[in-house]
Amino acid sequence: MNKNKYNRIKVQLAEKDISNRELAEHLGVNENTVSRWCTNSIQPPLETLYRIADYLDINVCELLVPNKK
Repeated sequence: MNKNKYNRIKVQLAEKDISNRELAEHLGVNENTVSRWCTNSIQPPLETLYRIADYLDINVCELLVPNKK
């Protein structure tokens, strides 16, 4: 099965040396939810992407895969 990659949350967490658990605790969500975002099984709501970007101290655009090459 070919999963489309829409977000770069996993990459940004690794670059910032932040665990799924830390992000989940900050957002008040289950660690499994963050894991599913990282594997692109599900996508976080747009509002949550902004909260993630704020926590990681990055621009929200850095969490998204460009739609055009």
